[in-house]
Amino acid sequence: MTRATPAVAARPAYLGFAAFGALWGIWGAALPALRDAAGLTEGQLGMALLCIGAGALPAMLLTGRAVDRFQGRVVALALTLMAVAGVAVATAADDLLSLAVLALALGATSGAADVGINAVAGAAERAAGRPVLTRAHGVFSTAVVAGALGTGAIEGAGLPVAVAFGLAVVAALVAAGPLWRVRLATGDEPDAAAGPGTLQGRSWALPLVVIGLVGALAFAVENAHQSWSAVFLADELSVGSGLTAAAPAIFAGVAAATRFAVGASGRLPAGPLLTAGATAAAAGSLLLASASTPVVALAGLALAAAGTSVLFPTLLREALRGVRAEMRGRATSAVATTAYLGFVLGPVYVGVLAAAAGLRTAVVGIAALAGVTAVIAWPVARWSRRAGTLSAAAGERGMRRVARR
Repeated sequence: MTRATPAVAARPAYLGFAAFGALWGIWGAALPALRDAAGLTEGQLGMALLCIGAGALPAMLLTGRAVDRFQGRVVALALTLMAVAGVAVATAADDLLSLAVLALALGATSGAADVGINAVAGAAERAAGRPVLTRAHGVFSTAVVAGALGTGAIEGAGLPVAVAFGLAVVAALVAAGPLWRVRLATGDEPDAAAGPGTLQGRSWALPLVVIGLVGALAFAVENAHQSWSAVFLADELSVGSGLTAAAPAIFAGVAAATRFAVGASGRLPAGPLLTAGATAAAAGSLLLASASTPVVALAGLALAAAGTSVLFPTLLREALRGVRAEMRGRATSAVATTAYLGFVLGPVYVGVLAAAAGLRTAVVGIAALAGVTAVIAWPVARWSRRAGTLSAAAGERGMRRVARR
């Protein structure tokens, strides 16, 4: 990324995360209307939503190389196409097949945008020397809340949800301009010869995938709470629809506040941050599982949100530390694609446990995932960094031997 003041270097990342979060906030709030427009049952809607993950995973896997080659132009294009796909869903999905196909397109474009904006944020963090990744994820959480509330206001005014998705296109276009000009690899960036981004061989990818697996645990905890918190309040505590609908927004709001607070405090040590975050997520989950009143349940949810909010940005920061600039897109892709598996499977995990043993037991299962994360996150991050460094060093030695011949 080209030399600039810290604020200027980070601006494209923040704008990209804002547009990305706004789209998904709109999507979550618009789902009931989209379901009704397509005439689907809950089960059919669930099947259609699986297409988002099916489209996202291969796109995330392939986007990294494109970002390394074409830089910010790929990110700008993916973000814009994602918003356009949202409009297409809102205006053209009138049955199960059309919703599934358009959800596949939305998943593919959002997966590409996800990898791209994280790569841009990682490059900005390296250029600015500030915790841009954590702050950018805070911007995302804030935009999710704003998108959801804005969509509710639009529907309350009697307007179709397509209007909200149209505003998402505007947000994407605003972000696309600065993103288009971003260059992640330039000659004036410090070299990362000791990092895991060497082009020699494929062994550099293993440490990144391993960190991605820890990220999958973190995402599983996060999305399990996001997806099931309202259901828990309704089914276990008989809370009214107004408060249950606010539960995901409370989770996202606390996550945003925590990310901004951590970002404002500078680069906190990764080890204590990962351990404390995962421990807080486990404690919050247990508090939620044992809650007998809405106040206690929301307190547990807030604690879990604060804990999970710092996990993936910190893991990604550690994964990208020392990665060569020309490999940053592929490195981000390796971590994000692996971690996304947890985002997809987390709600499914809760559903299976709830069907077998009840929803409170399922929330204890979420706490178990967070507990495992607390134990392994920092040791795995340290091992992955060391393994990547050794892999890079071996690659450099191999290239020197070839050169001598």
